[in-house]
Amino acid sequence: MSAAPAFEARNLVIETDGPGPPTRIVKDVSFSVGRGEVVALIGESGSGKTTLALSALGYTKPGLRIASGELTLAGESILRMAPLALRDLRGRRVAYLAQSAAAAFNPAMTVGEQVLETSVLVGVLTPEEARVRAVELFRGLDLPEPETIGQRYPHQLSGGQLQRLMASMALMCRPDLLVLDEPTTALDVTTQLGVLRSFRNQIRQEGTAAIYVSHDLAVVAQVADRVVVLYGGEVMEEGPIGQILSAPRHDYTRRLIAAASSTPVASTLPDESADETRAQVALHVDIRSAAYGGRGLGRRGKEVLSDVHLDIRDREILGVIGESGSGKSTLARVVAGLLPPSSGEVLLGDDALPGAIEARGRDSQRAIQFVFQMADTALNPKQKIREIIGRPLAFYGGLTGRARDERLKEILASVELPEAFAERYPGELSGGQKQRVNLARALAANPKVLLCDEVTSALDTIVAANITELLRNLKDRLGVSILFITHDISRVASLADRVVVMYSGRVVEQGRCADVLGRPGHPYSQLLISSVPAMDPRWLETQDVSIDEAEAAISAARFSGHGCPFAGRCRHTIESLCWDVAPPLVRFGGGHEAYCHLVEPRSSLLD
Repeated sequence: MSAAPAFEARNLVIETDGPGPPTRIVKDVSFSVGRGEVVALIGESGSGKTTLALSALGYTKPGLRIASGELTLAGESILRMAPLALRDLRGRRVAYLAQSAAAAFNPAMTVGEQVLETSVLVGVLTPEEARVRAVELFRGLDLPEPETIGQRYPHQLSGGQLQRLMASMALMCRPDLLVLDEPTTALDVTTQLGVLRSFRNQIRQEGTAAIYVSHDLAVVAQVADRVVVLYGGEVMEEGPIGQILSAPRHDYTRRLIAAASSTPVASTLPDESADETRAQVALHVDIRSAAYGGRGLGRRGKEVLSDVHLDIRDREILGVIGESGSGKSTLARVVAGLLPPSSGEVLLGDDALPGAIEARGRDSQRAIQFVFQMADTALNPKQKIREIIGRPLAFYGGLTGRARDERLKEILASVELPEAFAERYPGELSGGQKQRVNLARALAANPKVLLCDEVTSALDTIVAANITELLRNLKDRLGVSILFITHDISRVASLADRVVVMYSGRVVEQGRCADVLGRPGHPYSQLLISSVPAMDPRWLETQDVSIDEAEAAISAARFSGHGCPFAGRCRHTIESLCWDVAPPLVRFGGGHEAYCHLVEPRSSLLD
């Protein structure tokens, strides 16, 4: 006789709770999770993943209610619990791990205080027992210096470390069920690799049941035992991860897999027949130095960019990749004039631009437009879409009245949104639709260059693929050049013409996308590409990247001015050379080049 599941949902229905007829958000869903098992909920935005996961805490977001069905934890009904029992359930018996660890921690308290707090307050552990338990979890989750890391504050830790500390907090009370809601979405590929391994190992060791919410099938493949595929609040398919990936039965599952595997990086090979004709340069970047916190008499800022040289050509998409802290977003801020460089220049065509945006003329401001990562925070929730897009039309184009309305229709059509959306508010749109409005606002200025900073990172696989295709179409139809910043290497492979690899505020490699991603010449590029998860449940076992070494290097990734900034992590370091002498520029042909002491490209890790 098989053991009873740790958690079970039976015929669950969740619907809207407000004026008017109710709308079903979760429709008659049933699934279970055993002890030590990870069940993944996957699907695109609006599929009901997070709503379903939150119901395990006996909770729904405002405006929703559990209409019918049953939820049980270790055989006990969650829906029949008294308010005090339900309060005891949350955090103690069912723990929730959110997407953004940085937002979950109080910046004024040490992380150790916050990890210990709940278990002591609810009386599960004494302070001394809690300290012992915390160190045990820190060690199990591969955190550096487990005995003392709790003494640090959140700002002193990397994103991957904070995410694992939040997992420690969730596991302190030895919960029956752990709910993980997109916990690695915001992490770069090398950090994500170690976090996934730590999560999986600790869940198995603790014997905790886990629900893992994600839209990333490659990530799910590394941690999940079984998968529940959701669409429109209904279960389309359920089964073991191996079966779902190798023999999906439902058309929607096949669509998800196709969207996730449409750009396999490892098979991206150089296109020897590519046209080598150099197009006209739309934007030339020559930044010798850029720093934060250097304003004021006698103050020396913290250098974040050093010797960054690159061109964006007309009608080109230039991808910029690298780990967190590599300088990608800072590069975009310098180009936009939001952070004036300490030394260097940005040329728009042949015209040198002032470093600060306030000193640039209106035409220069119009020509370079920033598309921000989070449309939720970039769009004013109290303004209709008409007002959001209409403002740059009036400011840059001087359009009013009927002329503005006609142009507004054209811009909405260009981002594939219906005209009626002009009368909606951002809160009435989906994540993908809001990102299209975010893009439309930038296009309203009629720019020459778009700076797209992680514009697909918060979107599910299918919606992100649609935004990617939209950017490609805009480049072709409008002739706009695009600087596309991301930590999603597969997304760059599907979109960019050329790619720049950044590390420690420097460009370490650049060239055609097929060359750099198919035959990376720099060891750091090889590390990034080899860290992209494959849709294979056995993939994680084949990786030997040390997360502690990687994170230690990332947190200290500020170049001292001597030698190669990657020397501390490189497997091919030449002791007498790499630590002391700046690497030379190595040209591989076809515009493919890297800064490295290796005279010729080494064998790719992908071979």
